This record gives sequence, C-alpha cells and structure tokens, in this order.
Amino acid sequence: MFSRRKLIQTAGLGGLALGGAGLLPAWAKPASAGNLGLPALTGTRFDLTIGKFPVRIDGRAGEAVGTNGTLPAPLVRFREGDDITINVTNTLHEDTSIHWHGLLVPFYMDGVPGVAFPGIKPGETFTYKFTLPHNGTYWYHSHSGLQEQLGHYGPLIIDPKGADPVAYDREYVLVLSDWSFESPHRVFAKLKKNSEVYNFQERTVPEFLEAADKRGLGAAFEDRAMWGAMRMSPTDIADVTGATYTYLINGHSTADNWNAVFNTGEKVRLRIINASAMTIFNFRIPDLPMTVVASDGLNVQPVETDEFQIGVAETYDVIVEPKEERAFALVAESIDRSGMGVATLGPRPGMRAEAPPLRERPTLTMRDMGMAYHGNHGSMADDQQVSSGMDHGEMDHGEMDHGSMDHGAMGHEPKQEDEHAGHDMGGQGTTSTEQRHDHKRGVGVDMVAMAPVYRLNEPGLGLENVPHRALTYADLRSLEPNPDTRPPGREVELHLTGNMERYMWSFDGVKFSEVVDPIVFHEGERVRMTLVNDTMMSHPIHLHGMFFDLANGGGDHRPRKHTVIVKPGEKLSYDVTANHVGDWAFHCHLLMHMHAGMMQVVSIRPRMAMNDAMDHEKMDHGSMDHDAMDHDKGGHEDMDHSKMGHGGKH
Repeated sequence: MFSRRKLIQTAGLGGLALGGAGLLPAWAKPASAGNLGLPALTGTRFDLTIGKFPVRIDGRAGEAVGTNGTLPAPLVRFREGDDITINVTNTLHEDTSIHWHGLLVPFYMDGVPGVAFPGIKPGETFTYKFTLPHNGTYWYHSHSGLQEQLGHYGPLIIDPKGADPVAYDREYVLVLSDWSFESPHRVFAKLKKNSEVYNFQERTVPEFLEAADKRGLGAAFEDRAMWGAMRMSPTDIADVTGATYTYLINGHSTADNWNAVFNTGEKVRLRIINASAMTIFNFRIPDLPMTVVASDGLNVQPVETDEFQIGVAETYDVIVEPKEERAFALVAESIDRSGMGVATLGPRPGMRAEAPPLRERPTLTMRDMGMAYHGNHGSMADDQQVSSGMDHGEMDHGEMDHGSMDHGAMGHEPKQEDEHAGHDMGGQGTTSTEQRHDHKRGVGVDMVAMAPVYRLNEPGLGLENVPHRALTYADLRSLEPNPDTRPPGREVELHLTGNMERYMWSFDGVKFSEVVDPIVFHEGERVRMTLVNDTMMSHPIHLHGMFFDLANGGGDHRPRKHTVIVKPGEKLSYDVTANHVGDWAFHCHLLMHMHAGMMQVVSIRPRMAMNDAMDHEKMDHGSMDHDAMDHDKGGHEDMDHSKMGHGGKH
C-alpha cells in the first residue's frame, strides 16, 4: 500500500511530467495529445521571447534556454513574398540572437553577433524585418555563445505563394536534436582536455584477434601500431556522443515515443530538420521507402531511397506512403551509432513502433585521411598500403602540386563539372585558384590530406555497405534549372584543418579569432569555392546569405544548398553567385568546432565606388576585441561571439 508521503511524491512527479509535456509547442506534441501537424505561429507578425525555463527530458529535470518557453521553439510559418516582422525580446542576463538559417534575408537581419549586428542585449527587443523570394523547410537558432546546445532552436516553414509542386495529404515536422544535462561550456572544456572523453567505442581485444585471424598477426599489429603512433583513433567518429547526449525528435526521447498518425494510402510529407548541436544523423524508416522531394528548403527531382545522412543544419523533405496498417519507426541514429532517437508513425494515436538495435559502429581508414583511395571504404588493404613512412610532422601541405594531380584518375569530380576550368570567363580573365593562406602549420594543424578525392557519390560514413539504398549528394538534381549557369570566373580553395588532440579547429590553419581579412566576393561575380577536408572528421559547412550550386555532375540542375557535409579526406566544389552584398558568416555547423575557431567571414563587396559610405576596404575587419573573448576555467579559448567587435563598423 502507498503511504501518504509516497502518494504525495508520486503525484508531484506526475505533475512534473505533465508540466514537461506542457512545455512542448502544439506542433511537437504527439498525436495522442491532439497534434495533427498544424502550425503553431502563423501570419506576418511574430513576437518571440528568449529566456530560461525548466524542462523534463527522458524523465529527468533540467533547465533550457529557448524561445517562448518551449523546447523546441514554436514553429514559425508564413507565406513566400509576405512582409514579415518578428520582434525578439531577450529576458536572459546575457546577450542573445536569432539566425534565420537558410533564409535570404538582408545581411543586417541575419542575426550573427560580431558579423551582422551587435546582438540583442539583456532586456532589449530587436525587430527583424524581411521579405523572402523563396519557400521551403528551414529553421532558426541562436548564434550567441553555446545557447543552441541549451535548446535555442526551432523550425520555420515558408509556404509557396503559388501551387506547391509536391503533392501530399498531411505533413509532420521532425526536429532532430541532441540534449545534454552537462553545461555546454563544461563539455567544451572537457574536449579541450581530452578530445576522446566521450568516445566509449574504442577498438577492443576481440576485434584485434578477429583482424589477426583475417589478415595475419603482423598486419593487425602493424595497423594498431600505426594508429597509436599517429595518436589517432579509427573510432573517433563524433566528438560528443550518446555517453552524454539524449537524442530527441520534437523534444521527445525514444522513451517518450512521439507519434504521428496516418491513414493507409495517404501521402505523408515529413519535413526533417537536423537542429542538433554536434550530431550528424542517419535517418531511416525501416520497411518504408522515402521519396526525397526537397533538400535545404529547395525542391529537387524526386528520388526514392531507404536511408540518408543528414548533417547538422541540413533539412530534407520526404514523402512516404504507408500501405499497411502498422506502426513504423522513425529512426535518427547518430553517425557513430552511440545512440538514436526513435518516434512512431502509425495508423492510430499512441502506437509504439519497435526501435531497431543500434548497428555496429563504423571505423575510419587511411582513405578517410586522404592518403589512399583503393577499393571499397573500410578496406583493410587501404591501411596496409600506406601504413609505413607516414610522418605527419613532416608533411608539407604547401608543396602539393594541385595542378599536376590527375583528378580524373582519382575520381575527383565529374567531367561535366570540369568543363569550365581554364576557360576565359566572359572577359573576367582565366579561371585561377586562390589559396588564401600558405596552409599554416603549427599546433593547430596535425595532418593534411595528401590526395583528397571526390566523394559526393558516397552516402556517408557508415552507410557504404548497408543492405538497402542510401542517398548520396550525387543523386540530387534541382527541380528547376539553376538560375545562374555562368561558369565561375575564379576559384577560392579553403582547407578544413584541425588538431584533434588539442581540439583546435580552423580554416587553412587560421581560427576565427586570428582572421584579419574576410573572404572577398564582388557583387554579381560567379565564384567556385573548393573545400578540402584535411581532417578525419565529417564537417557540415554552412554559408550564410546565399545558396550554392553543388558540383555533383548535375549540369544545369545541380542541387542548390546552404549546407554540405564534407567527408574526411574529401575535396568538393560548389559555385556561388555573389548577389547579396554584406558580410556573411561561413563556418562548420558542429557547434563546438565553430566555437573553437572553424569560422570565417565572406564579404560581398558592392559594385559602387570603393570610397562610398560602405567602403569595405576601410572597414577594420581585424578590429575584433580578442581580449573580450571568454576563456574557460581550464585556460582554453571559449569564444563569446557576441562580444566581438567585428560587425560594429556597419
């Protein structure tokens, strides 16, 4: 029998649980609570308040920083072409901001402190105003400190002003995210002290014995010795893992069982947003094919698949047509397979689909180091062929002769995308490749990719050998022809660099706090950006303020995106039309990587005379107040972008 004390305690816990459910916006509540996928906030004028509030995640109490007291934030929904006003009030004791991810807003409305505006001070209200010429699935989040990890993110849908080319009967928004009860600043400090602190999936003795049985004892020992000498781990797939994260779908853990309903034969549109801080997900619905119809908010030619990798900040829209009256599992599995978030799509509210077991975690090979490209990913032969003679301290990136490399032999890029190389670009001169820095060496760069390769035709780490279809970037084609098909007039090459052991991240070996000059585009020009990943981690790279045309062999129907995952050892390119004058953030969307320095600024200069009032040449981009940056208690850099003086000149 319950005692009176026990009864009161039980009632109190029930109240907390109900309170936690009440903190979810209407669109994120399960079907059993009456959610039909309807929008929460619609119209042309919105009022949002940023503050702290209690949450209950997976049965445990915590505190979030977010919008209007909900986790995730309310769904903001409006129509393409409308004049939008959004008032954002800050009730925190620190600066905050909202960045409208993927939206083509004026740069001073982009919401990046230190680049686009000063930030929103405590007690102040900032009004965002813009009119957008596009529609689709997007999201919004903080660009201040590490607030994004604390819950400051939400979905945003722009409905087309005309007919939608995608036909569907009902829709659901799925916001994927990661939650930790540890302070994000503590997480960052721990990574600085030991970058593998959250990796509990190291290789084991049984795995060594299995490798010895397959390859021989000598080869297996040589492989282990090589990784040890490099002070790297082939299982170092994700910096922050299920060891501290609870993976969420619409603010619900797997145990909470967020569920959506369907009628058999309906076409259900799922708008999938990766709003996590540090987690690349592999998304699938076992036994239910998905037809991808949009990527990063823009329509693509429909392509059917069974699974896809979705980087932090990417969005995908898919259509599913359940033919059976049964529950289907919506599975978002972390790239390192240390955990997953699972929800249910079923014919009746409250159903629970069986969560599949976690799959075997993937491992890195020399191919992911950009050292070899032989056969299938994961081939032990790759490691063996290049395991000797590697001295990372002696690698001289600056001596790489990119011009003499046979990119065709390495599969670097589809031939049709290389046709622009070396041509005269309409009087703009011959295409030239600009390397912004001499690939700075030092403690911040622990390795380089000596032979980076084209990998857009690969589905992503861990999906190479799955027994079903897995989407690749090479599969994507835009629905409409690309609006600008001019060949690029020049090429800018950037290297993604880092030192995993010291947890330092940068572009070209230069972290954001050391950047003096921005990456300069000129209004109206067509530029090719080439990214080379010198690290052994996948990086979702995001360019603010513009879409880019990914060089994936799609001709005039290349997919137009705002974020792309650059795989380890990969070299990829995309073309950008510099239409939107202003300063735009360009960064890795893994929050801790950006925080550590993997960020720069792309400055689009106007055609007008350079002595005009917007004379960017006279702007002091190097005037950041580096002394104002926060440093964590461990003495490592803990960047507070809201205190940077970079954008104040505007």
